[in-house]
Amino acid sequence: MFTSVDDVSARLAETGYLASPAVATTVFLADRLGKPLLVEGPAGVGKTELAKAVAEVAGARLVRLQCYEGVDESRALYEWNHAKQLLRISAGRDETWDEARTDIFSEEFLLTRPLLTAIRGDDPKVLLIDETDKADVEVEGLLLEVLSDFQVTVPELGTIAATRRPFVVLTSNASRELSEALRRRCLFLHIGFPDEELERRIVRLKVPGLDEALARSVVRVVGALRAMDLRKVPSVAETIDWARTLLALGTDTLDETVVRATLGVLLKHQDDVLKASAKLDLDAL
Repeated sequence: MFTSVDDVSARLAETGYLASPAVATTVFLADRLGKPLLVEGPAGVGKTELAKAVAEVAGARLVRLQCYEGVDESRALYEWNHAKQLLRISAGRDETWDEARTDIFSEEFLLTRPLLTAIRGDDPKVLLIDETDKADVEVEGLLLEVLSDFQVTVPELGTIAATRRPFVVLTSNASRELSEALRRRCLFLHIGFPDEELERRIVRLKVPGLDEALARSVVRVVGALRAMDLRKVPSVAETIDWARTLLALGTDTLDETVVRATLGVLLKHQDDVLKASAKLDLDAL
């Protein structure tokens, strides 16, 4: 998909994703080496958006597996359409079981889920396995088979191998440790909060109507909040939301009244709001 690291940076920027040198380099290597990319970092720093941007750049279909506690093979890989199978059996009452079984365990009755969908077909795909750390440990065994050989075994149909490998992005907020076996199969990338200059550029790109001086003030205030001992510090996504809020309010400069009135856009816990209200010194920024 990419010819160089600079090509990654330039083409991702065209989609509105400003990649740091580390991000651009790792994306280039994942593409060139054909390796899955494991992206860790706090929520809201652009892990999921990176996969979406790569899909847009490549003209590829984005296939997303949203992980959660309790996600299993039937939600991640495939399941059989049992209702349709029962109707088929009822319609062929004069058939033997062997005759019916050959029919009902065929492609027509197979419901593909994200992992199987991603390895079938010849069209380009980006497989996003989002918030991998929220899935149960048992699901990692399923991922190992898919990410090792890019093939899936369906007992009734046999082994289905990818004819065109997808570009794979796994994201994690590090709420639990992923297995070493899974990590070994991936290139690793940590995305943290951007430096002040990059975040200002991101804000200006995403909120083009925002004044340059106000954008700088927004980023400085967010940086000060991140330096506090809060339950949840503001993410880049929340920085952008705050910038859009200030633009909607017609704010030209930040003052204590405006900041206090809009802290709920940045902070999501009342004790964080109270702590920030007490400690934030706009005059020092």
